Amino acid sequence: MSDVVDVMAPVMGRVRAYFAPVMRASETPTIFDAASDGGFALDAPPAPWLDLGWIDGFARKCGTKVDAVRAGAPAVTQMQVRSEVEATVSFAFESWGKLQIALAAGTQQLNLLKTVSGATVPAVPLVSGAGGSTAIVLQAGAAVSGFAVGDRVAVDVDYAGATGFVGSGVSAAYVKTTLTDVDFVRRVTLNVGRVASVGASAITLEEPLLAGVPIDGMKVSSVVGFCDREGSSFFQEWSGLFVAEGRQGERVVWFYPRLQTMQGIAEDVSATLGGFEKLRLSGVFRALPVVDALDGATVVCYRSYVAG
Repeated sequence: MSDVVDVMAPVMGRVRAYFAPVMRASETPTIFDAASDGGFALDAPPAPWLDLGWIDGFARKCGTKVDAVRAGAPAVTQMQVRSEVEATVSFAFESWGKLQIALAAGTQQLNLLKTVSGATVPAVPLVSGAGGSTAIVLQAGAAVSGFAVGDRVAVDVDYAGATGFVGSGVSAAYVKTTLTDVDFVRRVTLNVGRVASVGASAITLEEPLLAGVPIDGMKVSSVVGFCDREGSSFFQEWSGLFVAEGRQGERVVWFYPRLQTMQGIAEDVSATLGGFEKLRLSGVFRALPVVDALDGATVVCYRSYVAG
């Protein structure tokens, strides 16, 4: 296998992060197949993976414990077993955005819905079905006059008294007891976009919505910002993918089927030129297990080497 020994150890630059939804009710992650998709263009990840940009300080830690099984007198090691499987990953996002803030917060994140005179501006119903809205074009009739280029919008259904996981595309919160706020789902949803243009009856977004084509009953609300809160019992959970490219064309890919935060809200502050400080979103995540359909093994992460 001379093709292996002739290649020096990978020399990597920055690491790029991608995340995808986990179906919380069934604990079903998004799967990544390094054999077919390991060489994807960094700016165009395979669906449904979402590009969250470059990260800094990427660090993986293995907490898996290997114990010896001893027998005889004197005791002699006969075999080894894994008594505990544990893996964590930490890093800081280089950019701020809806999903970066949500992941770093780890718990529910609130969309700050636009208000007038202290009251939330009513959400605008979307036209769905044939000839209606798409994942990137929102048909809202004459009500589009209330939106402008650059606005952020939240797109989701009215809250109708349900309990359990809520939010389209990915679970954004867990409702324990019935609430009264009809806008609650839009307050927490991760189905958020930025307005690229406004036509006579439609709003065009810069990128497709995370949840795809809007379903019947979805409405759109203007968002002026985002808010996260220290505390609460809800945990964000995502599939995570981290990619580092080597100088020889090779690539190392780390795939975590299920990641949950393991720290509270934190920022990483670093000094920059001119006396200013850079405020970066910092996160530490624990890898949760899945059962690999290949052989039934319990796995928390995969590391793939894709040769150049």
